[in-house]
Amino acid sequence: MSSETLGYEAARDELVDVVRKLEAGGLSLEDSLALWERGEALAKTCEQHLAGARERIDAALAVVEEDVSES
Repeated sequence: MSSETLGYEAARDELVDVVRKLEAGGLSLEDSLALWERGEALAKTCEQHLAGARERIDAALAVVEEDVSES
């Protein structure tokens, strides 16, 4: 599955698994590099989800602040 199509939780969980495998060692250089690249893609996906959540929170807070200032 492409990391772009994963939800935040699924991407985070897979990233945790990738880190565990890398930390455990015993992988070939090629396998380690492939896991590292997958981890980078998953981290980017998580960051994008978090940025989107921040934007939604900021927008919601702006609406609340606007409502309060109109009262």
